[in-house]
Order: sequence, then C-alpha cells, then structure tokens
Amino acid sequence: MSLAITSTLSQAIVEALRTLGVNTAPRAVNLEQPAQREHGDWSTNAALVNAKGAGRKPRELAAAMVDWLNVNPPAHVTKVEVAGPGFVNFHLADTWLHKVLHLVVEEGTDGYAQEPPGTKPSINLEYVSANPTGPLHAGHARWAAYGDALARILSRAGHAVHREFYVNDRGVQMQLFGASLAARRDGTAVPDNGYVGQYIRDWAVDMPEGVDPVLWGEAKAHTYQRDTLARMNVIFDTWSSEKAIAASGAVEATIEELKQAGHTYESEGALWLRTTDYGDDKDRVLIKGDGDYTYFTPDIAFHQDKYARGDLLIDVLGADHDGYVGRMKAAMRCLGRPSDAIEMIIGQNCVLFRNGVEVKLSKRTGDIIELAEIIDEVGADAARLTFLQQSIGTALKVDLEAVKAKSIDNPVFYVQYAHARVYGILREAAERGMARRPLDTVDLSPLTHDRELDVLRSLAELPDVVTNAAKERAPHKVTTWLRELAGAFQGFYHDCPILRTDVAEEVRQARLWLVEAARIGLVIGLCELLGVSAPERM
Repeated sequence: MSLAITSTLSQAIVEALRTLGVNTAPRAVNLEQPAQREHGDWSTNAALVNAKGAGRKPRELAAAMVDWLNVNPPAHVTKVEVAGPGFVNFHLADTWLHKVLHLVVEEGTDGYAQEPPGTKPSINLEYVSANPTGPLHAGHARWAAYGDALARILSRAGHAVHREFYVNDRGVQMQLFGASLAARRDGTAVPDNGYVGQYIRDWAVDMPEGVDPVLWGEAKAHTYQRDTLARMNVIFDTWSSEKAIAASGAVEATIEELKQAGHTYESEGALWLRTTDYGDDKDRVLIKGDGDYTYFTPDIAFHQDKYARGDLLIDVLGADHDGYVGRMKAAMRCLGRPSDAIEMIIGQNCVLFRNGVEVKLSKRTGDIIELAEIIDEVGADAARLTFLQQSIGTALKVDLEAVKAKSIDNPVFYVQYAHARVYGILREAAERGMARRPLDTVDLSPLTHDRELDVLRSLAELPDVVTNAAKERAPHKVTTWLRELAGAFQGFYHDCPILRTDVAEEVRQARLWLVEAARIGLVIGLCELLGVSAPERM
C-alpha cells in the first residue's frame, strides 16, 4: 500500500500492540476497507492474528488496542472501535481523503499508483503466439487484450516486463498452409487437411509465380497479424521464430544440457526426458525413433532462451494447453530452474454472438470472424475493454451488437463517457471564465458530500488495485475499479453542481480540483493500465 494513511495506521497498530506486550512488524499488519461504510474507513484483524501469541482472547486484545488508540489517535482518525470477534475499525475525518486528492494531483498520471521501476523481478511475458497460417481471429483477441494489459499492470507495479510472441513457423501446418495457397492460386485441389478459408482465396490472388508458397505465406500472415495487433494497441518487444531457434543450435545444446544433468534416457529407439521426477504424469519424448524432434523439444529450448529476457517466465495459454503446464514446468526444473521461475496462465475460450446467435470460429473451414473485422465493427477500444471485463479463467460470451451500443448499460461506453464528461466540464468552465486556481491556494474542506467523498475513496483504492491485479494476474480488477470510479464520478456530477452561478466560489474551486483528480484516475486506468484511449468528446 502506497498511501500515507495506511502507513500511519499500520504504525499506530504496531505501537498499540507493543504497548500491550505484543511484538509485530508494520509489514505484518493487514488493513482492509470494510464492505459497509458504517463500519469505518479501514479495519484490521491484528487482534485476531496476535491474540494466541499474547495469551489473550481476540476481542479482549482488540478492546485494549482500541483504548490505547483512542487515547493516542493517529492523524485523521476520529474514532476507533471493536467489531465482531475482534476486528478493530478506524473512522477517519474527511481530511484524509483531501490528502488523497493532493497526492493524486501531485503525482499525476505518471506517478500515482506507480511503484518505482525495477523494484521487482523482471518478467518475460509471452502471449497470443498464433501460428503464422492466417489472420488472427476473435479467439486471439482475448489473449492480446489480456496479455498487453497484464504487462502494463506489472510494469506499474514495479516489474520490468518484456513482451514476447512465439512464431510457430515450422512443422506440418506450415507445409499445408503453403500448399493450400499454391492450390488456390493455381486452381488445383487443396490438399487433405489443408486450409480452405476465404482468406486463403484472397491471399492466393496476390501470391506471385515462382515464390516459395510457404515462405511467402508465412511473411504475409506475420505482417497481417502484426498490423492487426498494432491496430489494437498491442506491441511486442520480441517476435521469436521457432525456425530460428532450431537453426541456432539451441535445441541441440538444450538436449545436451539435459543429458549431462542425467535427466534423459533411451527407450524404444527414442530419447526421453524424466519429467516425472518433477511432478509430470509421465515422461516425455524429446527425439522420436525416426530422429525427428517432438514439438515439445524446441519449446524447451525456447523457454530456456527466454530467461535471457526475464527472471520470471509467464506464458498465457489457451484452455487446450492445460496438459502442457506440468511437462514444461518439469522440463525447466530439469534445467535447474526453480519451480517459481515459470508460471503458466490458462485462459478460457471466448464465444462470440451476433444478436444472440453464436458465431462459430474455424480458421480451416473458413467460418471465421477475424480480429480485424471486430476492430472494424466495434473499434479497438471497445474490443479491448470487452475482453477485459472478466477473469481470464472464466468463459466469456460477447455479443457484438451489445458492444457497439452507446448507452450507459454498455460498460465500455460508460467508462469512456465519464472521461468525456470531465472534458465537457473543463471546456464549459473555460468558456465561462471560471479558471481553476493553484491547488495549494484552494481549501478542500468544502468537499464533504458523500458523492464527492465516494470519488476520492475510489481514487484512494487505486494503489491497492494495481498491487492486487499484478499479484493475481487479474486485469479485470482494474476494469471493475474503472467502472466504480466512473459511477462515482457520474453520481458526483449529478448531485454536486460545479459551474452553476449559485455555487460558492470556494466550493467550485474544490470541486474543479476533484474533477481533475478524477481525470487523472480515469486516464491511469484507461490508458496506462488497460491500453485504451480516453476520449475528450463522445
């Protein structure tokens, strides 16, 4: 927690416990905001946690803490009380939220809820990693939005993040892809299990005679995928080629390292890796009896190579990769990597609807909704925010018509509209000559209305939201917070007039600065954390 108030409360709790003969560190103190406002602004379970060691009943220890804290109240605290089996609740004066406004404005979009960069382990984050055999489809959109938002959140939480896309550009699927393009260009039969989507017909028209159809098709698909992701504001630091990994000798070097470590053996003419030594359900083949690698072998070399770009590897994988997790983690253990040096996030599928009718996706059969088409239809911002509304671990249903709706029932529109409303207020204030004075000359004490304080409470939560979203790999927590901030701001706008002529000037000045603080929060959430725009007009 980065807010000064939580540090102040933690220190006061520690001092109260030490006075009562209980030694604990500030970092061990847990502070949470009660779900019900009447229970106070902050609550701690310190008495429950420390009662046994102190030889006292939790509620008895809590009462003693409350007695001490009410005699020695920390800054901004108006009342401390015992709740339930031994919780200690703090009621604060509005002044602490006025301090939040100062903090938000002073630190701005670049600094508020920002941990110093490089204070956490560096991370290599791999996501999307689609085969270069066609356009990205809607199924990839969720991984793109999630991965990029997670990278932004992790960066805000103090990690150096390297974004990586693994191009699976070798194997049978590439040969089938090239042969399918050539067949469509030449008017011959597409091979069995080939690609027959409409995009194959479209691309084949552009493929010149005399080129290698595999290489030409790969370059076409790669460029198309890169350009589509860029339209969605998704940019990668590295595009790693499976062919390049194989050509570099990294696969042979990795196999030799595994052999030297004693983790391989030969059986039935194949070379096996003892992944069961590290929890896999069975050992895995590295080299088949015909001398070819399994698909797993280059992946091991690739993951080993990624450690040059991050202390921790995080892979974002689809639901069909569930069985992949144990074997890759075991392979990294065989290479001497600690168990916590690789993490794999399994996401669930996204099902698209149009007016309530499900849209099927299949790159090979041609019944496909491209990501580019979704961007054309609903816009990049709406696409990103839509795919970030729920946990990546839950199946997502998206109706394209609902995403396009410009109403308050559409959470995408609702959040961006709140930011546009901020600028509407600022434009009208400028037109009326109602200039905002410097913050250090403005008295914020008029900000006492529940609607005003709700906006500030929401802003106060952002540092914890970022910390938790990073720790839990959960960008949807930021989306939820944004909707709450937007709702608080809309309530403030309706109930607390700013530019009306009957509003006292000192109240207007305080509210104008509250508008600015809300603007900063919305920009951090929208632009900095979720990677979508914050429009000034809608």
